[in-house]
Amino acid sequence: MKIVLQRVSRAEVRVEGSVVGSIGPGHLLLVGFGREDGTHQIEWMADKVLGLRIFADDEGKMNRSLEEVGGDLLVVSQFTLYGDSSKGRRPSFVAAAEPTEAEVLYEQFVGTLRGRTTRKVETGLFGAMMDVELVNDGPVTLLLER
Repeated sequence: MKIVLQRVSRAEVRVEGSVVGSIGPGHLLLVGFGREDGTHQIEWMADKVLGLRIFADDEGKMNRSLEEVGGDLLVVSQFTLYGDSSKGRRPSFVAAAEPTEAEVLYEQFVGTLRGRTTRKVETGLFGAMMDVELVNDGPVTLLLER
């Protein structure tokens, strides 16, 4: 499981021009699943995302979690995180989970997040062509993998 986590001032995702998910301050999560991923990776990653202390405290140090600052989550599926471009000019996606399995894992991940936080958890539309707009706060961007 791979996540590109961006601390954002705001973010939204649109499908065919319509907003399907939108947040103010919080985390934008671009999420991809590999062929070997399952519940263990989802549980670990949900805890990691919710527990990361990447928001500033009163002294300006990254010392506060999403919950502590009242931030929200926008979760967007992105199988291209598993693209391998080490050979040739077109990425290979053979390491990515099959779409039907990835959708189940994606829904499980979103459900796990919703079950572990009181904050809003918005989503994109799995498998759709999406436009993602964000204002990266900091900028702070982390690559998470399990």
